[in-house]
Amino acid sequence: MTVLTSSHWGVYEVEMAAGEAIALHPFKGDPDPSPIGLHMLAPELDAIRVRRPAVRKGWLAGLESGGRARTGRGREAFVEIPWDEALDLVAGELSRVKAAHGNRAIFGGSYGWASAGRFHHAQSQIHRFLNSVGGYVRHQDSYSLGAARVLMPYILAPMDELMASLTTWDVLEKETRLFVSLGGVPAKNAQVGAGGPSEHRVPAALRRMAASGCRFVNISPTRDDLDIGADFEWIAIRPNTDTALLLGMMHVLHGEGLHDPAFIARYTVGFETFLPYLTGAVDGVAKTPDWASAICGVPASRIASLAREMAGTRAMLSIAWSLQRAHHGEQSFWSAVTLAAMLGQIGLPGGGIGVAYGPTNGGGSPHARFAGPTLPQGENRVGEFIPVARISDMLLNPGAPFVYNGEARSYPDIKLIYWAGGNPFHHHQDLNRLLRAWEKPETIVVQEQFWTATAKHADIVLPATTTLERDDIGYGTREKHMVAMKQVKRPIGEARDDFAIFRGLAARMDAEESFTEGRDTNGWLRVLYDQSRASARRAGVALPEFDSFWQQGVVEIAGNPPAATQFEAFRADPAAHPLKTASGKIEIFCERIAGFDHDDCPGYPVWREPAEWLGATGKYPLHMLSDQPDRRLHSQLDPSPWSAAGKIAGRQPVSMHPDDAAARGLVDGGVVRVFNDRGACLAGLRVTPDIRPGVVRLSTGAWFDPDPVPGRPERHGNPNVLTLDIGASSLSQGCIAQTCLVDVEAWREAAPRVTAHDLPEFVAK
Repeated sequence: MTVLTSSHWGVYEVEMAAGEAIALHPFKGDPDPSPIGLHMLAPELDAIRVRRPAVRKGWLAGLESGGRARTGRGREAFVEIPWDEALDLVAGELSRVKAAHGNRAIFGGSYGWASAGRFHHAQSQIHRFLNSVGGYVRHQDSYSLGAARVLMPYILAPMDELMASLTTWDVLEKETRLFVSLGGVPAKNAQVGAGGPSEHRVPAALRRMAASGCRFVNISPTRDDLDIGADFEWIAIRPNTDTALLLGMMHVLHGEGLHDPAFIARYTVGFETFLPYLTGAVDGVAKTPDWASAICGVPASRIASLAREMAGTRAMLSIAWSLQRAHHGEQSFWSAVTLAAMLGQIGLPGGGIGVAYGPTNGGGSPHARFAGPTLPQGENRVGEFIPVARISDMLLNPGAPFVYNGEARSYPDIKLIYWAGGNPFHHHQDLNRLLRAWEKPETIVVQEQFWTATAKHADIVLPATTTLERDDIGYGTREKHMVAMKQVKRPIGEARDDFAIFRGLAARMDAEESFTEGRDTNGWLRVLYDQSRASARRAGVALPEFDSFWQQGVVEIAGNPPAATQFEAFRADPAAHPLKTASGKIEIFCERIAGFDHDDCPGYPVWREPAEWLGATGKYPLHMLSDQPDRRLHSQLDPSPWSAAGKIAGRQPVSMHPDDAAARGLVDGGVVRVFNDRGACLAGLRVTPDIRPGVVRLSTGAWFDPDPVPGRPERHGNPNVLTLDIGASSLSQGCIAQTCLVDVEAWREAAPRVTAHDLPEFVAK
């Protein structure tokens, strides 16, 4: 017997025996299934599960003596306690902080890909619960798209709209003759989708485009983030310098009369304000290809010829999310939009700009779009928030001012963190700084499935179920199927689903009715499905009634939407179909952003030198990229055998060009120390010509494994002990993990054992 389940890596067939899952197999309807999710049943994952509620020994002892010890987080043993005692303890702490400091002293931490199921989605559950008891300090935007999420609504459209309405792959295959990718279209990233991709389409779509005669140019420090099944041109650019290259191309378009003045006049605003900067009338520096070449390391002749090639054919410019995850990251996206506007192909089949193809599976999908099942989170009565990547700043500097999206704000004073879903000791920058910040709150509660670094650095840990241990509904925007995710595995230990945990807490805080609305899990699944069914009907998609859906286990999103070209309606009639910008047009110059008076993000796209880059003189000569890994989604399933098989000496590989390795006497497969002033980690060396000299790549997701001896390197290869923790600009305060200089040397001692996947110590109460 088999049933289906859905995960971030795809839909899988679950082989059952005696009512229990015994194996996972690829979904027969998926042309290119990801192997990652096939390992969700691995015993290595069960071994690191949180099995019972647990409290840090030092915190518990301090509580009994009238205080709450904070300094032992991450080092002390835990005491396992019964569920009722744990829920009483958490509810008591929430009530205490509310009474003494108000809800603005509670931070509702939840970030990341917590569940493909739309009901048991930890972020929705924790926010709904905290809102039911008075609210919480929230976070805004994302680590992946912090700069773009703030910028793009001002100049083009909100990022969610841009990603959901990309020109479809079939149109690109037929019409696009030149596909220029800034940062590639990594197949490893396209393995994933938030609600469960049932039809992995990106690799095959790229191959069909190449077979149809489309030419590809990949502008990236790494060659292997594009694979079209054929040769393509690789332009090995310096990291964080794409803005300069794009400005150089724009200078050629304008100087040689290759731009489209009619498009600019009808569909954009502000070009005449931007032009004096481009020509150098503002600052005396013309943004010529020669100027750009000195910054980005691409020959001036190739910058100029690529501009001419794009102007002479139907061209699509695709920009990867990673480009804006950098200091002044807004400028690369703004420059790409401006270049595409100057070319005048936005709204034409196969032309314009794609933001972006490949970071997840859904971009360019041909399937219908409608709102899937979504748990309402209620009203948050606390107005304070932080940009998501500023958590260390908040904890270290309560009351300090900051600027975000044109507003002057201040950091709240957080006394309690409640974290459910996500792993800040994976995704945050400068983890040594985060460790110092993490000692500030009085209480940290973590609701988790596994003993991650975040759980080990908590005071109270509550065990949560996994996707396979509960009923849910899997659906992703513009995916082909909706899946009835039936429970196929008994919960490990005493784990409970997030809804049950929050229901128990809400009952203790006189908020059960507002949290549950009188519904159990099945009741909520029916309500959410019926709401989605009504949305699907408006999109021309007929979904069966809930009982039929649940019985058959999967429904195909029927219908055959026409091939779609992004911004086609806007191009046909900008007055009837305006953009959601202030002007209704593409804003090359944005009056609102200019009015914020930020020198680091003025009113039109500019080149600003990053805080760290290869064009500056300093003691660290290598630029480190920290991208998405190929055998995990961020840090998820890191203990699995599939993830382990991609490591070197049990550590995350760091890629380096042969010239850089030879200059340091390093050999492929050796253990190396990657370091800068912020920290150091050990990694396994992978020598490859598919990376620009002067650049190294250490992908994210190796579980944080600090050495207990101060000053010793992190042992597992977590790049965020090295990354810089400042905002992209005063506008967005976004994550800038891709702006980071390091050096690499051989590790000449015996390599210490990696302990990231060990259980913490447990002691009697």
